[in-house]
Amino acid sequence: MLNIVTDTRFRDCEGVSRRDFMRIGSLGLGGLGLSSLMAARSEAKQLGHDVKDTSIVWLWLAGGATHVETFDPKMTAPSEYRSVTGEVKTPVPGLTVGGTFPQIAKVADKMALVRAFAHRNSGHGGGTHWVMTGYNNRTSDNGGVPNRPSIGSILARHRGSNHPTTGMPTYIRMSRINADGPAFLGAACTPFSTSGNARNDMTLRIDRKRLEARGPLLKQIDTLRRDADATGHIEGMDGLSQQAFDVVLGEASKAFDYKHESPETIKRYGRGLGQQMLTARRLCEKGCGFVTISSGGWDMHGNIGRSMKSRSPQIDQAVSAFVEDVYERGLSKKILLVITGEFGRTPRVNKNQGRDHWAPLSTLALAGGGLNMGQAVGESAPKVDVPASTPITPQDFMATLFHVLGIPQRVQFKDHFGRPVYMLDEGQPIRELI
Repeated sequence: MLNIVTDTRFRDCEGVSRRDFMRIGSLGLGGLGLSSLMAARSEAKQLGHDVKDTSIVWLWLAGGATHVETFDPKMTAPSEYRSVTGEVKTPVPGLTVGGTFPQIAKVADKMALVRAFAHRNSGHGGGTHWVMTGYNNRTSDNGGVPNRPSIGSILARHRGSNHPTTGMPTYIRMSRINADGPAFLGAACTPFSTSGNARNDMTLRIDRKRLEARGPLLKQIDTLRRDADATGHIEGMDGLSQQAFDVVLGEASKAFDYKHESPETIKRYGRGLGQQMLTARRLCEKGCGFVTISSGGWDMHGNIGRSMKSRSPQIDQAVSAFVEDVYERGLSKKILLVITGEFGRTPRVNKNQGRDHWAPLSTLALAGGGLNMGQAVGESAPKVDVPASTPITPQDFMATLFHVLGIPQRVQFKDHFGRPVYMLDEGQPIRELI
């Protein structure tokens, strides 16, 4: 029996799960919602976008990782400011990373450590919103709804919601990050979530011939539903039901199957975060344009030395494996790794031997994407508290990602009121990287 999902939650901008959009695995074909999701791809095609095939893997260090103990140890600073975990030399002369990242240090010649990234909101919600969207939102720390779309959602709006050949969603969320949604861009630009039952929903659990035979029935249902919807919420669905089948019958679900990966590669990445990073690489190879991964536990207000020694090994292994793997596979111009969080930490160690929230100098590192690697970008002040060079803002960061993804710097989309809005107002790509 065909289970028709009539829940209208797919219209919302936030909190729409993969399951709400698409229960294809059991052929619940909440694919009526999926047809709406696919509409964005059709529209992008009609607009004639010159779509690049580049991808971003965004590793979010939730809680606000210290910029000092990660990518700017500043051992020349007074003892109460410098890295409490020391530093490790890298292949790049004069460039070091924090002392708990020996494996990342080895691949630093393939990375760019941004040491002048800064904004002005040291709240978890506000800082996250600013970095994820390029815009401050003063209500975010008091439960306010995001008012700007995330970069991943902008990409989904620009390219369309899924890859035209593989059916792979353009924007995939492997773990939720605040303000990672579409805001006024609409539900079709919501990240496709792989959590919960979503992974199973990508698995074909019905005979292919039976699935294809249900196509005409789905078409009839779509027609009936369009006729019944007098409000126009289900517009642009003609011809899109077949695209729902493309997701299942295409290559998308194979990205989660490791049978073609060597045991050595799987071991190199490691468990937990490493498995997520490996999956992210595979998703990008199958056509995904933007993948977010969140790693928690970086809000280190006390005993930061011990906390770093606990949290760092998994990041060290997963990131170094990802960077090496991407370069070895010749994907360094196609895939950009972004490592950041909502802010950095206070330059001076507090009385609890930890560091508190600090947006005036924030954590950011990049690898690949066809950008210029093997360098520190910008410089921090002697006490590692503010940029000593020209600050790199979230808008500059956003402009750089637009450059990598092929999104026009002055692209506009309509807001809730039908007014054209620039996705980027004033940022410029980071010149040292281009």
